[in-house]
Amino acid sequence: MGWKSHGFRFKSGRKLRKKVRERGIRIRKVLQTFELGQYVHIDIEPAVQKGMPHPRFQGRTGVVVGQRGRAYLVKIRDGNKHKTLIVRPEHLKPQR
Repeated sequence: MGWKSHGFRFKSGRKLRKKVRERGIRIRKVLQTFELGQYVHIDIEPAVQKGMPHPRFQGRTGVVVGQRGRAYLVKIRDGNKHKTLIVRPEHLKPQR
């Protein structure tokens, strides 16, 4: 039997896994804000599926270029192309 689906989270089990004591979501991650032009790291929070970028962008760094509702527009470079992702703040970390 082969795989049935090649959906959004296909082959991403190890990448989107949390340890037992890390499960759940911290409210401060949901309420964090970012300024335009600020650099952010994409750190996918597997407990929240809304506003999740594709797992291929896990660990990338980008620049906040706008806001769309509660989500942020993050511009990253993928090879020679620039792409804009729509990502909720739960999946972002400020660059230090």
